[in-house]
Amino acid sequence: MYPRKFDYTAPQTIADAVAVLAADEGAKVMAGGMSLLPLMKMRLLSPATIVDIGRIDGLDRIEDRGDHIAIGALVRHAETAASDLVRVHAPALAQAASLTGDVQVRNKGTTCGSLAHADIAADQTAAVIALGATMVANGPGGTREIAAADFFVDTLTSALAPDEILTEVRIPKGGSGSAYDKLGRRGGRSDYAVAGAAAWVDKPNGTITAARVAVTGIGTKPMLVDAVGAALVGTDGSPEAIAAAAEHATEGVTLLEDLYGSEEYKAHLAKVYAARALTAALGD
Repeated sequence: MYPRKFDYTAPQTIADAVAVLAADEGAKVMAGGMSLLPLMKMRLLSPATIVDIGRIDGLDRIEDRGDHIAIGALVRHAETAASDLVRVHAPALAQAASLTGDVQVRNKGTTCGSLAHADIAADQTAAVIALGATMVANGPGGTREIAAADFFVDTLTSALAPDEILTEVRIPKGGSGSAYDKLGRRGGRSDYAVAGAAAWVDKPNGTITAARVAVTGIGTKPMLVDAVGAALVGTDGSPEAIAAAAEHATEGVTLLEDLYGSEEYKAHLAKVYAARALTAALGD
């Protein structure tokens, strides 16, 4: 199916792109187009104007900024997965990016674009939440910072205002390790997650002092499950401690039954993959 007719503009600056969004309520941002274009082809979304930010300089970089790394809005999934900076300081995100879609999607789609799309079963959403990332939005009022844990509001709904653009993601350095794992919809690790979990832990002297676990694919939005991290703090991260903490993997989550599993099945998988992600993160 073909999308409905639309206007197209390719601004040269963020300010120009924001101005178009502010002036046209029917405008939508496009970076790689891997989330937007399928919706348009199915006519589930019919924007009046496409604002292509692909020609704006400076958005295609992964930078080391001392206490954090920054991933720009035009960085492709494949670049996030292969980046030495991301692999060292945010392995959960590198792993999630490597499992996003197929080869074509990873080489065209962008990390920020996937996050802004806010799919309930996307991979990198859980990773940025667990890593304690900050989302940077640019709008008519300037720059706004949003904690990743607060960014995903509901199904396909983020905290971005209609006239804002997600221009970068900032990931703090630190911690002992992080990891992401999932079951894909086609029975392996490709495609969207039936259930997935990302974990970040800090274990400086044999005892876990901080931990975060986020889940995706099982509910109405990707989200941080505070109870899992809280259950791990103060433990040695043993298999028994991990198993006990993973039992909390659905606390506060609105489980969603779909074609890929019942609520009971999703809850079981959440616990399994939370434990696997924690084990891998502690292994790092």
